[in-house]
Amino acid sequence: MPPRQHKKQWMVRRRKTGAVVAVRRRTLFRQPPEQPRRLGKLFPALNGRLTGMAFRVPTPNVSVVDLTARLERPATYEQICAAIKAASEGELKGILGYTEDEVVSTDMNGVALTSVFDVKAGISLNDRFVKLISWYDNETGYSHKVLDLVAYISAH
Repeated sequence: MPPRQHKKQWMVRRRKTGAVVAVRRRTLFRQPPEQPRRLGKLFPALNGRLTGMAFRVPTPNVSVVDLTARLERPATYEQICAAIKAASEGELKGILGYTEDEVVSTDMNGVALTSVFDVKAGISLNDRFVKLISWYDNETGYSHKVLDLVAYISAH
């Protein structure tokens, strides 16, 4: 079933240039997430093992991933954070960021990294159940990955 389009979802605005455009009102919209399906295609071992829900939030570019995971082996939140920090400084440097700062969505606007792990936003419910939060800029992060791909293709 296609999503219901609420008539109050859109409004007409006049830009500084004089152009008249329809824009979404500043409200939250629930929509089916694409990430679990895409991850299942990239990593067949995860296919059918991930699910989620997405909310489109009225921010210019920034979104957040809220990953809740059940672990096969026990681990503390500090151990998980240390592993993510090591990856962000090692094999995933330039792709995954890591922050211990108090951040909000606008702090991530213009960040070229694919994702920035937010230490202070995540929690551990017990040694096998965690919630991890990671921010990303829909436009800048994606654009930089396209540029990385073009550079890779031209080098090979």
